[in-house]
Amino acid sequence: MAGEQKVQDVVEVILKDHRTMEELFRRMRSVESDRAQALRRLSDLLVAHGEAEEAEVYGALKRFKDVDNEEVEHGAEEHAEGNKALLALLEVDDIGSDTWDARLEDLVKAVSHHVDEEERTILNGARENVPDERRAELGAAFLRERERQLASDCGSVENVRRIVGGS
Repeated sequence: MAGEQKVQDVVEVILKDHRTMEELFRRMRSVESDRAQALRRLSDLLVAHGEAEEAEVYGALKRFKDVDNEEVEHGAEEHAEGNKALLALLEVDDIGSDTWDARLEDLVKAVSHHVDEEERTILNGARENVPDERRAELGAAFLRERERQLASDCGSVENVRRIVGGS
């Protein structure tokens, strides 16, 4: 993958995904956009991102002094909340209906809350306390797992149901 050929700091990679999610939320709110396509992209990215963080990043960060372990565990709980809100939105058939709009706002609220907390606590802690070389290793591992997830159609309603059922 092109993104894996250069060394990437895990903090920067995660922040880039967060900004992409925010852009997809803007598209999903816009009646001029292809809201169904934006939802498909968001669903894939949100699931792949969360699964990759939990598989490759969170556990590693817990081993560093001054990275708040409780915040790392709370981040995983917030992934589960986000996945539940995502599933509720994916299960609405009529894109742009009042129900869809309300569930979209529930999802935006859950994800925005998580992103804000994660950036202020976990990622700032990682930036300040984890050596550059280790952040680069974590970035590569995160990207590999995220790509593996994306290749598996991780954002499908069936997979999100499976994840939510198991959390």
